[in-house]
Amino acid sequence: MTGTYGKEIPDIAALCVHELTRAAGLHEPFYSAHEGFAILQEEVDELWECVKTNRGYTQDAVDEAIQVAAMAMRYVLDCGGAVVGMRAA
Repeated sequence: MTGTYGKEIPDIAALCVHELTRAAGLHEPFYSAHEGFAILQEEVDELWECVKTNRGYTQDAVDEAIQVAAMAMRYVLDCGGAVVGMRAA
């Protein structure tokens, strides 16, 4: 891995997994790929709202980015598990 991100990646990944686990405890699995995409898009829109209002470097934006990552992982789990066979790309 290049760059300076190596040591932060496990910590960020843990935050995303924590959010994924929290959300999975509150909500049923995605009913369809369309629902999964809509939920992921909603999280992206919330992050975009932070960015376009000059709050892209705030804790709110970071929290939204973590939710985007968590919902992307949820999409893979609920909608893509059989396709990707849970293998690394």
